[in-house]
Amino acid sequence: MPEPTKKPASAFIKKPKTRDVSAGGTAVFEAETEKSGIKVKWQQNGVELTTSEKFVIQSEGNKHSLTINNVGKEDDATYAAIAGSSKVKFELKVKEPEKMGEVPPPEVSSDQPTVSDILTVPDAGPKEAGTTDDSKVSKALPTEAQKEIPVDPIGIFVTRPQDGEVTIGGSITFTAVVASESLLKKPTVKWFKGKWMDLGSKVGKHLQLHESYDRTNKVYVFEMNIIDAKPTYAGGYRCEVATKDKFDSCNFTLVVHEAPAAADLDIRSAFRRTSMAGGGKRTAALSSVDGQDEGRELDFTTLLKKRDSFLRSVHRNEGKVESQPEIDVWEILRKASPSEYEKIAFQYGITDLRGMLKRLKRMKKEEKKSTSFLKRLDPAYQVDKGQKIKLVVELANPDDEVKWLKNGQEIQVSGSKYIFESLGNKRILTINHCSLADDAAYQCVIGEEKSFTELFVREPPILITHSLEDQVVTVGERVEFEAEVSEEGATVKWEKDGVELTREEAFKYRFKKDGKKHYLIINESTKEDNGHYKVKTNGGESVAELIVQEKKLEVYQSIADLTVKARDQAVFKCEVSDENVKGIWLKNGKEVIPNNRIKISHIGRIHKLTIDDVTPEDEADYSFVPQGFAYNLSAHLRFLGKFPGISFLIPGRNVHQGLSVRLFLNTHFIAKH
Repeated sequence: MPEPTKKPASAFIKKPKTRDVSAGGTAVFEAETEKSGIKVKWQQNGVELTTSEKFVIQSEGNKHSLTINNVGKEDDATYAAIAGSSKVKFELKVKEPEKMGEVPPPEVSSDQPTVSDILTVPDAGPKEAGTTDDSKVSKALPTEAQKEIPVDPIGIFVTRPQDGEVTIGGSITFTAVVASESLLKKPTVKWFKGKWMDLGSKVGKHLQLHESYDRTNKVYVFEMNIIDAKPTYAGGYRCEVATKDKFDSCNFTLVVHEAPAAADLDIRSAFRRTSMAGGGKRTAALSSVDGQDEGRELDFTTLLKKRDSFLRSVHRNEGKVESQPEIDVWEILRKASPSEYEKIAFQYGITDLRGMLKRLKRMKKEEKKSTSFLKRLDPAYQVDKGQKIKLVVELANPDDEVKWLKNGQEIQVSGSKYIFESLGNKRILTINHCSLADDAAYQCVIGEEKSFTELFVREPPILITHSLEDQVVTVGERVEFEAEVSEEGATVKWEKDGVELTREEAFKYRFKKDGKKHYLIINESTKEDNGHYKVKTNGGESVAELIVQEKKLEVYQSIADLTVKARDQAVFKCEVSDENVKGIWLKNGKEVIPNNRIKISHIGRIHKLTIDDVTPEDEADYSFVPQGFAYNLSAHLRFLGKFPGISFLIPGRNVHQGLSVRLFLNTHFIAKH
């Protein structure tokens, strides 16, 4: 499991807010921090601002402000206030100054069209048959129409989702647009199928929900995108939008049509250089082959077409109105060097590209006439990951025994993975739940005769379901970017400022996988790690910004001067804001070495230097220097007192010559004041 990361609490108790200011006016942004004395930086589009005639930055206690004088169009930008590891973004929107003497618009009469009238206007023309995206609705009403339409006193929608039609395998997007001018905050939108099924929990490969904000028209745009539609997706849907005091809903219907019937596809004819690839269903693998076609040259380059073009030709009718240009990956590979194969394969969703090219190169372009096979395997089959595929041959003698091989090894019965069928003179191998492990070369063997084929398993586009988040850290802190994708075991790439991060840089970066989650970890961040980080899959990407700030160390308690008597204990003590900061003690500029009498301790945020049995030699200047910071804490130790001395007090006495004299010696301390 990934190591949990704690998000620090915001240093702001009052955050600056987005403002609309007319050109030539003055914009004032105010912020309040939790503590006084915290330095606040202001940025415009990521560039730090300094005090000038244009920008006035003020701080008083825990109150901070940014004033922008004579606002112009160039000031219409994104700003940020940074305090420690907290960063708050806001915007300044510059409006054109109102013209003097402008006549107010007349009141809207009852015979003018309302929002509901405009929304119910029929489409200008009939929809083209076979178009899969013709049911998309516009994301916002025209600007002029929005200005002229009066506010709907009941509904919240500007554009409601409309009924739609799609063919099986196609995609369709339903759009709801909500005006933001009358709302205090972003509305909550929910999508339902039927009466109760909340689609918010069904987001995945076939269903995507998106939301965005159109700053030009000041509307919220909510989209529901249905991908690779199935018959079960048909039915009634509902979109609900709610705010604190308003609620509205809209019902709409989705109709899913069967794909138009077409002749079975001969996959070999799709790859012949002399013929065009035709449309059809997945039953293409079972189509018959005329004897006259056996000697014609085969072309496998179509297998390398981008997945979208294959889906258009196999799953759908090709009568599309707006056909997108196909990307011929084969041509790209022909012109590319082998070192670029992996990059191209990742971009176009091709699995084991180099292995595929080698296998295709080894395959024979022609097969000899067979006496055992009436119908051989097609040269190649393609299947989506998770789907099933059937390999079919027809025998001349129904009593012949058949063996199926995968990469030269005989396939054994294994649960429900492989199913062997015998229908008359047909022999069928069904492979269920195809995975990348099934991407291989297959053979059907009758005696000495063999029929070869290649099965290519195509991965679906990997979507990013949880995006990266911006991070602000200080130097030395651990950074962890997290992204979640739609499939386990997916391949992702990480980039920094457009340059791919490789495994060779493992000493700096750590790449981690946990199911669908992918992590990029920087254990000890530095200023060089500032930048934009991107995670990419073959179906999407996500970008986040990393800001690494210089460490700031606060001194809660500094060391103080000491005056100590002989044989007493001297203790220098200081407290700093970061308990992980280490440091050294100096005596007259030289490092203090601990011994039995001198002890150094570091417990949490507190650093101590203890000197027992102080002597005159201990009198000096002492300093504590935190590692990694260009300053120190200093104090002086003053020694007080002398060691015991001797004083002779001899009173005068008269004695006779020749007698003995006894002297008494008293000792005492003489204090020096």
